[in-house]
Amino acid sequence: MNTTVDTVVIGGGAMGSAAAWALARRGRQVTLLEQFGPGHRIGASHGATRNLSLAYAEPDYIAMLAESLQLWSELEHESGGQLLARTGVVNHGPDPALNAMHAALNQAGLKAEFLPTGEAGERWRGIRFDTQVLYMPDGGQLNPELALPALQGLAAGNGAEVRHHVKVVGLRILDDGVRLTLDGGGRTEVLTARQAVVTAGGWTSKLLGGVAALPRLTVTQEQPAHFGIADAGADWPGFNHFPGTGADYADWYSPVYGMLTPGEGIKAGWHGVGPVVDPDRRSFQPEPVQRAALQRYARRWLPGADADSMADISCTYTTAADHNFILDRLGPVVIGAGFAGHGFKFTPVVGRILADLATGAGPAPAIFAASRPGLH
Repeated sequence: MNTTVDTVVIGGGAMGSAAAWALARRGRQVTLLEQFGPGHRIGASHGATRNLSLAYAEPDYIAMLAESLQLWSELEHESGGQLLARTGVVNHGPDPALNAMHAALNQAGLKAEFLPTGEAGERWRGIRFDTQVLYMPDGGQLNPELALPALQGLAAGNGAEVRHHVKVVGLRILDDGVRLTLDGGGRTEVLTARQAVVTAGGWTSKLLGGVAALPRLTVTQEQPAHFGIADAGADWPGFNHFPGTGADYADWYSPVYGMLTPGEGIKAGWHGVGPVVDPDRRSFQPEPVQRAALQRYARRWLPGADADSMADISCTYTTAADHNFILDRLGPVVIGAGFAGHGFKFTPVVGRILADLATGAGPAPAIFAASRPGLH
């Protein structure tokens, strides 16, 4: 069967679902393809919590944060569900960038304040604070398990076709668009589109390698965990903890992020230091040395968590060399990639930018260009 459509979105995770929503809202004909089933746990968009952290100082990210808060509210209103729990987020530890974040956020009208460590410890007694604490009350936790079906449902309600269990096994660029070869459970199909939006996460390089001038992307298997709750009366903000020097930090791999996941415990994890993997050949098993170090972290720094009760999580990061996103258009192919570990909060903004690129409404910020220096 050979079908022709206007715009096809490849990858039904957070960013692809948001792009389909944004395009359908504009009345565009869009088909969203996802190789796995709804709610799958094989990529990067599963789980019940992601921090909406405001810990940025760069102007482009600050502008996207402000827009993101507005669009999450719109998405909640349109879907009728609560997608964001406003618990606030704290950044702590000897990070010299905190002063710049504080200044940039307040200049943009986003709340941020430094708190004494004693006051922070009394307010959030589940966390041990020993240096500066930057509190961002507008932050909180987003729920991917609710957000993705909300985005896809609204896209479908505006006329988008959402198809699961359909894998793109071939992509060819034509003079007037793209031609896709699809595998729908053993049934081959050819789909021709005027343009394709590729939001395939860890599979981006596999799909576009040799087809488009794609920057180098690294896929890693990350291994956060949920720890049991030892202090049932403690309040929990989202948190990012930056390391210092000395024995307490000797076995750290990176900064640590964390949050409360209702019903599952206190989520904590290293950031972007897992083993490099092929997304189709993952073990889903934690690297034992990093796992043990994370457990020691919980024991030292999270007195409100039970470090001996640990449930492993597995997800992927897809990272560009400079850790900024890739949002660009190369001929008939729009690319959204490299969201590793800090992209989810920007989901509806990324969807808007990808829709702009697809419809010619405007470019993405230059820091996200696929041709920027240092990526290849």
